[in-house]
Amino acid sequence: HPEVIRCSTAGSLRRFKEVIGDIDLLASSKKPVEVIGYFAEQPGIIKVIVKGDTKASVILEGGIQCDLRVVSDAEFPFALAYFTGSKEHNIVMRQRAIQRGLRLNEYGLFKSKEETRDPKLLVACQDEAEIFSTLDLPYVPPEIREDHGEFAAGEKGELPRLIEWTDLKGALHNHSTWSDGHNTLEEIAAHMQELGLAYWGITDHSKASFQANGLDATRLREQLKAIKQLNAKLADSGSDFRLLTGCEVDILKDRLDHDDDLLAELDVVVASLHVPANNEAENTKRLIRAAESKFVHTLGHLTGRLLLEREPYPVNQQAVIDACAETGTWIELNCNPYRFDLDWRQWPYAKSKGVKCVINPDAHRNTHANYLRLGAGLARKGWLTKADVINTLPLDKLKKELAKKRGAK
Repeated sequence: HPEVIRCSTAGSLRRFKEVIGDIDLLASSKKPVEVIGYFAEQPGIIKVIVKGDTKASVILEGGIQCDLRVVSDAEFPFALAYFTGSKEHNIVMRQRAIQRGLRLNEYGLFKSKEETRDPKLLVACQDEAEIFSTLDLPYVPPEIREDHGEFAAGEKGELPRLIEWTDLKGALHNHSTWSDGHNTLEEIAAHMQELGLAYWGITDHSKASFQANGLDATRLREQLKAIKQLNAKLADSGSDFRLLTGCEVDILKDRLDHDDDLLAELDVVVASLHVPANNEAENTKRLIRAAESKFVHTLGHLTGRLLLEREPYPVNQQAVIDACAETGTWIELNCNPYRFDLDWRQWPYAKSKGVKCVINPDAHRNTHANYLRLGAGLARKGWLTKADVINTLPLDKLKKELAKKRGAK
């Protein structure tokens, strides 16, 4: 809208929480009534709950509530910081202001010992970075504003430069029409190449996942030939893009669902537990045994959770992370929005152990490649940098890393 000066998401959406209660939007304008009126007439709104001069609340298709607040541009940085949260982060920020003889609230940062909105006492800040700077901190990215160590790291100058979604070069866990995916190998290659990606792993299900049309050894070897032929065509056309051969192999009670000699033929192997035990020790043992295989590169969706639908199965996540650290096995951040698994709260520990992350959409349709952007947001929430995530590597370096697990030079 022409009267909008600045706008942003806020709240748990901006902080990339895995589950959000509503959508918070913030804008600055000299004519808030016009902006509110325009917002309330947008397509996709099925009900207007409240429409005031500076705030509107609506219900969107799908049932989620969306709130828009419109403030002056001078107030915008302070309102954005306040409404982004988290509550715990904001409490510490207010305490830091008080320690410096200031007052911080949603309206501004003021030279006052008491709560005030007096514009004469305002410490002008052009953006959030200036608010942090005034309180003797570097800029803290929204994703890590949870009072989970960002203040201590900021004071020591140790806040990491977090991964950007544009750092991602491809993904290593995806499905095609050979199992339960909806796109052919040719369609996948064309789409991912158009997105500007460098590679895309095809890891269709193994035979134990019969409900997903899993591949037995014969069919998998047929797929390897098909991918080899397609890659040859890509090379002949002058394209650098490549499909990688692979499998999402089921972790069974006492073994993997394919023999080692077959797994050795694949570029990438993702091992996933699809039929867990009700016992934490047993699930942990199975996952650790999979990590110990030199043919398994990555553990997929470690806890099997489906957000708002299915609880994580019982597993000692730190024990599995420790095993991955010892064996050089990577752990997936499955960025299907129903999964976001491994949970962001576990990544700082995994990172401290040197375990690498792979951000995978577990794509079953070409449009699922868009989940990579969500995955990068969750990786940022877990304090991960570009160097912590394997699929930021270009193809030649990725192949070297894939070979390391198998002891190849």
